[in-house]
Amino acid sequence: MRLSWNEVRARAATFAEEWADAAYERGETQSFYNDFFQVFGIRRRQVATFEQPVKKLGDRQGFIDLFWKGVLLVEQKSEGRNLDRAKAQALDYFPGLKPYELPRYVLVSDFQTFELHDLETDEALSFRLADLPAHVERFGFVMGVERRTFRDQDPANIVASELMAKVHDGLLATGYGGSHLERFLVRLLFCLFADDTGIFPRDAFQFFVTERTREDGADLGPMLAKLWEVLDMPEDHPRRASMDEDLRAFPYINGELFRERLEIPDFNRSARERLLEACGFKWDLISPAIFGSLFQAVMKPAERRKKGAHYTTERNILKLIGPLFLDDLRAEFERIKARPDRERRLRDLGAFHERLGGLTFLDPACGCGNFLVITYRELRRLETELLVAQFKTSGMAQEDERF
Repeated sequence: MRLSWNEVRARAATFAEEWADAAYERGETQSFYNDFFQVFGIRRRQVATFEQPVKKLGDRQGFIDLFWKGVLLVEQKSEGRNLDRAKAQALDYFPGLKPYELPRYVLVSDFQTFELHDLETDEALSFRLADLPAHVERFGFVMGVERRTFRDQDPANIVASELMAKVHDGLLATGYGGSHLERFLVRLLFCLFADDTGIFPRDAFQFFVTERTREDGADLGPMLAKLWEVLDMPEDHPRRASMDEDLRAFPYINGELFRERLEIPDFNRSARERLLEACGFKWDLISPAIFGSLFQAVMKPAERRKKGAHYTTERNILKLIGPLFLDDLRAEFERIKARPDRERRLRDLGAFHERLGGLTFLDPACGCGNFLVITYRELRRLETELLVAQFKTSGMAQEDERF
């Protein structure tokens, strides 16, 4: 079981006190880092090695003071030594490492000063040993807890939701509204995604709206209704030889998204232009959170209060699902990856994969579904990392390197 942060901070304070006089690299490095990993409840020998040999440029031989493949490289110096030089020395080892061994973090220290460099985010943190308890969460990766940077909604998502809000308002201005409008927008949104993500032939939907409908928008509603019929036509249902060639290019979409018959809106020139503006956006760039942004953008505040439809941003969803379950899953994954016995590691990775596939999540106050969408996305990211770990552990990666 992973230690609580309160326990980790208490252990960090004890560690800082016990090593307050440490100064000599050769005599104390190994004991120092064995105790350091124990702060997080991790046995150092399970994950990292001392004096890892590595070839430097020019066929020179080097030795990494402490190395955790793919995660952490430590260059340790005696007290008072130049840590900028220590970092340069640490980076000199990189050409001799295989791509999957390259660490995300580089730590340089003279016992009394720590400098932690996150090479993925280009962030650096420097602090004194006595202040370790205040900064210990930056080492969460030791326990398998990645430090997350939570951002507000990505600007591309905001632009996309504003475009859909314009389409909504354009149709609303024609007198088309209510639940039919909401479901019609969901279908449009799917088509916009499908146009840019390979579900449809590239830009097939944009071409259909641009080239096959009148500029005044008068026939756009009926043409979209015809498209909904085609998208709901299973592959085993033969498409008529007389079917329009441009419609024939669209595939069957299962899941009954296009099954229900909707009232068809009467587009005008303005509403059609707003849809074309949305078609021109690159929808493959945005997050699944667009559904929540759309939900927020097209509903009036009074309607949201009436329906209890309160949209939660992706940033806040990640803040919740991390400590609720995702951090623990990642910590378990990291512990399994660190097991030295290859056969056991492979077996446990398989069991962990089965466990991931069996998890069930319930959002009892589900509105637009953003909690479930983001949860699914994060679990699939974890599964992808798991599959890579299984591939490497099975020995297939080494076989590939021979060819």
